[in-house]
Amino acid sequence: MRVFLELGWFFKERKKQYAIGIFMLLIVAFLGVLPPRIIGLIVDEISRGTLTAGFLGKWLGVLAAAALGMYVLRYAWRLMIFGSAIILARDLRENLFRHFTRMSPSFYQKRRVGDLMAHATNDLQAVQQTAGAGVLTLVDSIATGGFVIAAMALTVSWKLTLIVLLPLPLMAYMTNYYGKLMHERFHGAQASFSGLNDKTQESISGMKVIKTFGQEQQDIEDFKRMSGEVVDENIRVAKIDSMFDPTISAIIGVCYLLAIGFGSYFVVGGEMTIGDLIAFTAYLGLLVWPMLAFGWLFNIVERGRASYDRIRALLAQPAEIDDREDAIDRRPTGDIEFSLQKFQFTGDERSALRDIHFTIKRGETLGIAGKTGSGKSAILRLLLREFDNYEGDITFDGVSINRYKKQRLREAIGYVPQDHFLFSATVAGNIAFARPDASIEEIHQAAKLAHIHDDILNFTFGYDTVVGERGVSLSGGQKQRISIARALMMEPELLILDDSLSAVDAKTEEAILESLKKTRTGETTIITSHRLSAIQHAHQILVMHEGTVAEIGTHESLMKKKGRYFEMYELQQLEALVEMGGEA
Repeated sequence: MRVFLELGWFFKERKKQYAIGIFMLLIVAFLGVLPPRIIGLIVDEISRGTLTAGFLGKWLGVLAAAALGMYVLRYAWRLMIFGSAIILARDLRENLFRHFTRMSPSFYQKRRVGDLMAHATNDLQAVQQTAGAGVLTLVDSIATGGFVIAAMALTVSWKLTLIVLLPLPLMAYMTNYYGKLMHERFHGAQASFSGLNDKTQESISGMKVIKTFGQEQQDIEDFKRMSGEVVDENIRVAKIDSMFDPTISAIIGVCYLLAIGFGSYFVVGGEMTIGDLIAFTAYLGLLVWPMLAFGWLFNIVERGRASYDRIRALLAQPAEIDDREDAIDRRPTGDIEFSLQKFQFTGDERSALRDIHFTIKRGETLGIAGKTGSGKSAILRLLLREFDNYEGDITFDGVSINRYKKQRLREAIGYVPQDHFLFSATVAGNIAFARPDASIEEIHQAAKLAHIHDDILNFTFGYDTVVGERGVSLSGGQKQRISIARALMMEPELLILDDSLSAVDAKTEEAILESLKKTRTGETTIITSHRLSAIQHAHQILVMHEGTVAEIGTHESLMKKKGRYFEMYELQQLEALVEMGGEA
């Protein structure tokens, strides 16, 4: 029952609702013990031949009033207790989602999307059940059992009550033992469900790749295997769960045996009437529910405890990147200076970057070139403050970027990543993502700057066309240009294009760069690209090699050095010549 203590913070928040709900449950439990006693009184009157219409009418009226009261109260306590449980699920879900938005990329590198989704769905449902049906079952079973035992002892026979209750300690021991086993097995069941959830999400997202490589059958087999593991784990849980009812039913059978045997002896001896024995056996029937409820309670509680443990472990993960107490609450603007001695990704012993030093004056364009894995994207991710574990400093307007509030820093940066992500919304909604209140004219202007406006007009519903999940219905070049338009809508102080023109043709690339040059005077731009035509007009070009700066300068100065940049440029010119059929 430890989970109820762990959820104590919520019960305190909703103490009024739970107090009212529990009070109503107690009244319902009390009203529930009236019928057996009334039946016993009527049976005794019948056996003595003294039953009158008035006596019968009075007690039938009491039964009707009790039934009506139980009807109203059962409706009310459900609103109080189950309603509070729904609010708990809502609060935990919001906390989880807020926590997800605070976590750095390394958090998502260590955890699978399907597993995180399982926490926010299956685990939360189990915790909600604990705060709703679990509280109901606990209170109702104790209250009903307590009132029934009290009624049996005080209104019928305390001797027979003691005799009948002798097997209950054995039931308490067995159910507690089963509960410990269930808690252990629920962890395995929840973990296997998370794995299946992740497999499903990954397969649906990668269905195009699966079909391209003809691996549908193999993927189905993998899914069947993991689905089978979920079944096996849940069967392990069910094997323990299935032992509750037979154990409790056997103990209830022993209780009935004791009640009938010793009750008959007491009736023959004159210590009880037939009506008392009938009332007692009716009370014993009411005691069946609390006994069975304990088995159900352990099922709910142990499932909820295992799930809440998983949720708390997730929420306990600290955010690696967070605001300082004295963080600067303004949008940065000005020069950017990069002075870094060393940076390495978590878990990687090799340095991803080393000895990186450069300055970008406000309004300038910096081009970054280099092979895959040379460190181009790592520089950009540090500028975005996705990592803080580096030796050195990065300043924006003369202030270290880790002194700004994260939100304010990122408001100043329009980032277009290599992996373009579009939401399953309209084209206009995707472009205006950072500025939902933007006018349609502003959206059109951003699209024109990104040279996607004409393409959008040719879509079936224009700007109201709904793109598929992750922009699946668009070409690579269209997704890139919509992503650029989305970044331009922010009117950023720093625009970062991380190899974001790779899927457009050379003519469109030139047109986009010319538009940016005309409209972003006084604002800074960083462009990384494998295609040097995208950066050759930059104010300075950084040539990266194995995590460090190999060369830095303008296009003209680097060409004169005849170093790495010169070799890359000449090779690309040769490739372009070959593509044209060898003609100059």
